Amino acid sequence: MCGICGIIDYTSTIEAKREALARMCACLKHRGPDDEGFYVKAEVGLGHRRLKVIDLSTAGSQPMVSGSGRYVIIFNGEIYNHLKLRQQLPGVSWRGHADTETLLAGFEAWGIAETLKKAVGMFAIALWDNQEKVLTLCRDRIGEKPLYYGFHNNLFIFGSELKALKAHPEFSGVIDRDVLSLYLKYCYIPAPYSIYKGIYKLSPGSYLQLPVAQGLDNLRSVKPVVYWDLAQVAFRGIAQPFTGSEQEAVIALDKQLKQAIDLQMIAGVPLGAFLSGGVDSSTVVALMQAQSSRPVKTFSIGFNEPGYDEANYAKAVARHLGTEHTEYYVSSQE
Repeated sequence: MCGICGIIDYTSTIEAKREALARMCACLKHRGPDDEGFYVKAEVGLGHRRLKVIDLSTAGSQPMVSGSGRYVIIFNGEIYNHLKLRQQLPGVSWRGHADTETLLAGFEAWGIAETLKKAVGMFAIALWDNQEKVLTLCRDRIGEKPLYYGFHNNLFIFGSELKALKAHPEFSGVIDRDVLSLYLKYCYIPAPYSIYKGIYKLSPGSYLQLPVAQGLDNLRSVKPVVYWDLAQVAFRGIAQPFTGSEQEAVIALDKQLKQAIDLQMIAGVPLGAFLSGGVDSSTVVALMQAQSSRPVKTFSIGFNEPGYDEANYAKAVARHLGTEHTEYYVSSQE
């Protein structure tokens, strides 16, 4: 997990932009405690807090500039198939092993929409195009990684969390009463809305392109572009259902799950899993352990109240699979 934030500001000085970004990034330190970086040029400012997972060296630091110097990226997430994507990008002189660098090379070779379609993973991305003077915000297919954006006073502002936007010295959030009614109805705020007027969540499977040179008023009319739609995928599945036998369905599902878990086990730091003892987490851990040469680290939270405690189920699964298991009991006082 990392944290990203940024602004389009036509009036402030470079120093003021950097100070504002520093305040915004400070609110995201819990998302990325390992490193911090900034990029400020003319109207655009980008900030990044890094949690080191892949390529722990400075070659993975962000904001990251592409080899040609055209693109600058800040990125929260992980591209699970980035090594396979590198095989499709011959001739690139790689500086490191980060999936961020793979994204940059993809954007240069294939463009934004095609790269997003090729990428398998979870992500929130801000990409600055120095040549075309366009800022692009992107979000993964399901919306696993958060990304808020909007217009506030004379600013365009975005970030991984609302608290980063609120940290900007010119932010004075006004509660959107229409959205408040949605919260009372659903007990959450559905995308693309947020609790503040003029601030939105970028919808899953979409990207937003802002031509900065056109001025703030023209940017307000820009709408997100959908590159992947869950409903369309569901309709295609209904139109072309699986026709194999029950056993073939089991084999196909097993293969798909193993592949998904295998892709997510690539990291430069130790990996673990939360284990509740239920069907979902037990399946994930079983597939992890089957593809690991050493005991997988598993973690479970227990409670002293028997009606709420699942730690014994998790312990039984961990013992059966041979994981390196850690459990912690949370008391009512805590």
